[in-house]
Amino acid sequence: MPQVHLCEVGPRDGLQNAKHLMSTEAKKAWIAALADAGLREIEVGSFVPPKLIPAMADTAEIVAFSRKIAGVKIVALAPNLKGFQRAVEAGAHKVTFPVSASRLHSESNVRMTPEQMIEEVHRCVSHPHPGVEIEGAVSTAFGCTMQGEVPEDDVVRIAAELASFCDAVALADTVGYANPAQVKRIFSRVREKIGGKLEGAHFHNTRGLGLANALAAYEVGVRAFDSSMGGLGGCPFAPGASGNVITEDLVFMFESMGISTGIDLAKLFKAREILVSAIPEEPVYGHTPVAGLPKGFRAAA
Repeated sequence: MPQVHLCEVGPRDGLQNAKHLMSTEAKKAWIAALADAGLREIEVGSFVPPKLIPAMADTAEIVAFSRKIAGVKIVALAPNLKGFQRAVEAGAHKVTFPVSASRLHSESNVRMTPEQMIEEVHRCVSHPHPGVEIEGAVSTAFGCTMQGEVPEDDVVRIAAELASFCDAVALADTVGYANPAQVKRIFSRVREKIGGKLEGAHFHNTRGLGLANALAAYEVGVRAFDSSMGGLGGCPFAPGASGNVITEDLVFMFESMGISTGIDLAKLFKAREILVSAIPEEPVYGHTPVAGLPKGFRAAA
């Protein structure tokens, strides 16, 4: 059994901020390749108005396709009840709601205050959703390009409110402001407040600290991480937000430490080839796929 769990968010968080559109058929091939590499949770899209994020216009079709892949949890993001209803109808196994701890980011991203967004998530949870897992993700939990500092007390409070009715809670460094000491402190504070409902960590590599922050979170007990192939990603409604922690490098870091991810790096590099060929103009990142694996490298048992 893997010792850490990775959710690949490239098909959603990665593509939503890309300057070039990936075709629906290429998305399907990419997701299938990610699953073949061992990813057991993939965030495949978001149910938002296509006029706002054209890259997500085919999410319902992508969810329907992805559901046919055995053994993979299919995740979608929704910002409101309408999006949630569409996600449930499409067959998503899990729906993530972004609840920003920054008032300015929340109003820009979902046109609601943090308090209104919490109420919206509660309304969605009250709507029939048989078998669908609900995750409340506290975004801009470590800082915000629009607001600047985000009080830690606000992060803890929002996480606690979401934990009272969601299945799980995650903390997200939406704009890449976090540092390892801050990560350890805030994750520890939230875990002390909500216990085992704190599951996931979502980091961006904007200032090169993605891996360091992931390791810091691991050291305080986090075992579930979001990442994006090639470091694609960012929030269209948060100026200066750039790519996610890189899947290929995160897998290599854990595996080289003897911590099993359940992911085959050779197959992961094959999935990367599909991504690059589908949107060749889009810059992708990652030290491990460029440098290659060290001579004699052995994945964790």
